[in-house]
Amino acid sequence: MSIGIVIASHGEFALGIKQSVTMIFGEQEKVQTVTFMPSEGPAELHAKLENAIATFDAEDEVLILADLWSGSPFNQSSAILNENPDRKIAIITGLNLPMLIQAFTERMMDASAGVEKVVANIMKEAKEGIRVLPDTLQPEELTSVSAAPDAAQGAIPEGTVIGDGKIKINLVRIDTRLLHGQVATAWTPDSKADRIIVVSDNVAKDEMRKTLIEQAAPPGVHANVVPIKKFIEVANDPRFGGTHAFLLFENPQDALAVVEACPGLISTINVGSMAHSTGKTMLNNVLSANLDDVATFEKMRDLGVTFDVRKVPSDSKADLFALIQKANVK
Repeated sequence: MSIGIVIASHGEFALGIKQSVTMIFGEQEKVQTVTFMPSEGPAELHAKLENAIATFDAEDEVLILADLWSGSPFNQSSAILNENPDRKIAIITGLNLPMLIQAFTERMMDASAGVEKVVANIMKEAKEGIRVLPDTLQPEELTSVSAAPDAAQGAIPEGTVIGDGKIKINLVRIDTRLLHGQVATAWTPDSKADRIIVVSDNVAKDEMRKTLIEQAAPPGVHANVVPIKKFIEVANDPRFGGTHAFLLFENPQDALAVVEACPGLISTINVGSMAHSTGKTMLNNVLSANLDDVATFEKMRDLGVTFDVRKVPSDSKADLFALIQKANVK
């Protein structure tokens, strides 16, 4: 048993929003779109919804994400729900991208979860996905809640030991773009981290980039930008013993600096994106490297680090050094 997802809308909104989330997660199984076009009537829409659900397995639960409460996609979905009392079907309206992202995330995180649990989490994330800049326009109660965790962290006296006193590294990724859509909405939930730490001397000195990254953190997760030396101090600070971190590096050289300074802290690195520039060779459609990059990866390999080449969690893992050899980097 799994959950089949139907995205239903007036016009082609359903197709567009599915395309958007596919850019983040890649293609997903058991996802159907239903569009209600101006030339169609309720009976045709009803048939489209039935056909979409028929593509799922008989024992699958069904989650319908519709655009408007009381709109035709909702009304016909509701009719199908009532016509199938023995099948578990849930309908959520107010379709937006955070809602669809969370639906995909819920299935990815717990394949056995039922629609009750999934719906509760989707509702929460869909609402929290509505945010505003500048912060002065954010409703006061939301601003105070989002600020609370960092305030609590800052209040911990130096020398306090939390848990076993050792930071937990849930995921490490090299990505030129650092914190962007795929990282925030696919990799962060997959990592189960509660804090994203961008480790970069360059970004730590760039107040604009630093601010944008901190603001881009997904709901419930805090993002920090720290220079390499500062992160090494954090890795040895017992106050971070309760932290489950997702580390982001802009390039392999920064990652090597931490690997060398903190033996055993990093065992695997996800190589997700390395932008092309003059003097670099394309390894695949999102990775490029030069001889210095290759030498850096080799040093980390010799220190016991393994590499996982994937753009999104649903991709098949590729062999980094096979890609390097095939590309004949010079």
